[in-house]
Amino acid sequence: MTILYCLLFIIIIFGAIGITYAYQFNKIMHSKTKIDHAEMQIDEALRERYDILKKADQYIMSELKSAKTFFPGLDKLKDDNISNFDLDRKLKEYINVLDKLKIDNEKLANKKEFKDIMNSCKESEEKLSSSKSYYNKYTSELNDLIRTFPSNIVARMHNINIKPFFDGKNMEDDIIDDFKL
Repeated sequence: MTILYCLLFIIIIFGAIGITYAYQFNKIMHSKTKIDHAEMQIDEALRERYDILKKADQYIMSELKSAKTFFPGLDKLKDDNISNFDLDRKLKEYINVLDKLKIDNEKLANKKEFKDIMNSCKESEEKLSSSKSYYNKYTSELNDLIRTFPSNIVARMHNINIKPFFDGKNMEDDIIDDFKL
């Protein structure tokens, strides 16, 4: 009878461990799925922003009858192997140039096509901002799971590591230059 109780106890312990493992694994996979979805949305928003800037460059060149591009290096961005974070920063620099053109050239700023381009930029910024926020929320959730017991054991078993936030800052390192704008 004692052997039966020991066997039953062992089965219950292994069952509890199995249920805990499955629960923690599913929580981690849920966060990873949300992060992947957010990355897809960020990719889409950055491609949209790139296309808007290409269209804006062509329009501004034709409107101002200029042979020079107002966004040097924009064409090379698709060929460069850079992260989405770096691409976002580069495209933001071009958006700032576009804003400066709007301020400096009132005639251009009053054209309907240019206003449409500026509205498209604003919409893409809102979409990108919400996607970044979504990404960072689930990255934070995943990183918390990776750091806490018992999900840290499950994460270690599946080689799931801490992910950086979209802004590229690694809060785990000693580098303080992460906070450059």
